[in-house]
Order: sequence, then C-alpha cells, then structure tokens
Amino acid sequence: MLLNNLLYYEDQYAIRVNEINDAIFYFFDYDVRSADINMEFQHFHPFYELCIPLYPNMIHFIEGIPYEVHAFDIIGILPTRLHKTQYPTGRPCKRLIIQFNIPAHVSGLSNEYEQLLGIFNQQVPIFRFDSELRRRLCGKINDIYFLSTKMDPMRNLIIHQKFIEFLILLFLNKDSNIYKKETILSDLEQKIYTVASCIHTHYPENLSLEMLAETHHISACYLSHRFKDVTGFSVTDYIQMTRVRNVQALLINSDMPITEISALCGFNSFSQFNRVFRKYIGLSPSLYRKDKRIQHADSLGNGNTLNR
Repeated sequence: MLLNNLLYYEDQYAIRVNEINDAIFYFFDYDVRSADINMEFQHFHPFYELCIPLYPNMIHFIEGIPYEVHAFDIIGILPTRLHKTQYPTGRPCKRLIIQFNIPAHVSGLSNEYEQLLGIFNQQVPIFRFDSELRRRLCGKINDIYFLSTKMDPMRNLIIHQKFIEFLILLFLNKDSNIYKKETILSDLEQKIYTVASCIHTHYPENLSLEMLAETHHISACYLSHRFKDVTGFSVTDYIQMTRVRNVQALLINSDMPITEISALCGFNSFSQFNRVFRKYIGLSPSLYRKDKRIQHADSLGNGNTLNR
C-alpha cells in the first residue's frame, strides 16, 4: 500500500538486519498503535530510534515536553533519552519505527559518522520538510522496503548503504527543517509540562514539591493537585520515576558502582534508593543489572527478539 503517494506500508511488516547487540543493527517496524496502549510513563532504548507517524496529530513526549507531530514528520531519539508517544482516541494510527545502531567511530570516517548521528542531539530533534524533500526521504525508505523482499546476498549491506544515504540526506537538509512547536495545550497544561521538563533537567538535584512550586511561582497545593490531573502522577512519583529510568540506563550501559549511580541520580540515601527502585521495578538494582547482563549474553548466543 502506498500512503499519500509517498511511503510503501504493509501492516505488521518488519525488516531486521543483525541483532540488537551487533555494531550494525536495524529493525524497521511497520505497525499500528491506538490510544488503548498509550504508555503511562516515558521509556528509553539502548539504541537510536526514528519514529515516523503516518497519521496526523499525535503527541510525542521527549524528556517530559509534549510536541504535536503530523504525518511524515521524523522524530529522532537518542539512546537512553526518555520518550513516549500519545496516540489519540478513535482511529488506529499507522506508524513506522526504525531502531538502529551504527558505529560512530569508523577509522577514516569518524568525523562524518559523528556528524550524522549529531542530528539527534538537537534540542528539538523533530524534522518536517516540504513535499519534495519528504518525497526524496521516503524514497530512500521505500528502496529499503523493496530490498528487504528480495533474496539478495548483498541485502544487508545494501540496506545499510541506503539507510546511510537517508541519514546523509537528512543531515544535508537539516537547515530546511520547517517544524515549529505548536501551542496544543491549555495554559494549565503548558505550566505543568514546564515543571515536568524541569524535573527531567534537574532530577540529580534535591527536588521537592515546595521548591518546584516556588521556582514556577505557583502554590504547592495547586501544583500538587494539577500536576497529577495533567500527568497522571504525583510530583513525588514523577521525580522518582524520572530518577529510576535514568538509573536503569546507567545500570545497563555502564560498570559504575551502584552506590555512585544512586548518588548521581539524586537519591539522598542508599536505603531510600533501594526502596524506591524496588517499588517501581520490582527488583533490587543489583538483580536488575544481573538480569539485563544475562539477557545480553543470551541474545549474543541465541539471537534477540525485540518487543514490538
């Protein structure tokens, strides 16, 4: 099916190149999502991700900030960056998710690869282009779609080449980005999500309801009630969940001692840290790290299946 005369789409179709722990890894997921599977809190991945909504007017959260996105916008997510998509009620929403790893340090090409991946470091890594450039970008993805259906011995290499061409086209035209953050929220919601963004930025610090209320010139009682109305979480739970998500990323991606991770992520005592981590994750931090490393070893030996 050709959507909007731009992108070939087949529901529940997937393209995989290698496994998640390989230096070069791709997973293209053509799928449908709806409001009944909206996540409560933001999550992270150990890989890069591109989200291309194929249905208008979804909301994508990046580190607590909501952005309205339209069909064929391109959302770039860094590894470990907290994010989620909020799908509207009603009609299910088609989307394309591209999850990938490519080595940033390639002998003789490190500067170029770092620049390509650097497009994800922008404060608002959401891209919207005019119709012609959108057509050219979708053309690169369509090439990959058709290559994936062929029994070509060079299939994986050509898919990698085509995806690098896609990233290069995105990089060379980043200054043509016409995305602008739209006012989609009420004054109350904008205020509350400003507080949420502050939590994501300052979670290692000694945050409290009273301090956040004073900083944003609102009463603590008002913030306490309205924050939960808008986000679904109390201020304390939101602070703790943000810290726990960042702890999880460090447990998975570093060998840093757990006591150092605890302090780095804003916990005042190790006993409090253990209690909060168990509350939200159901495991101790040490057991969580051990389980993730066992999963990593198993995936290297037996292949890995991504949660879709």
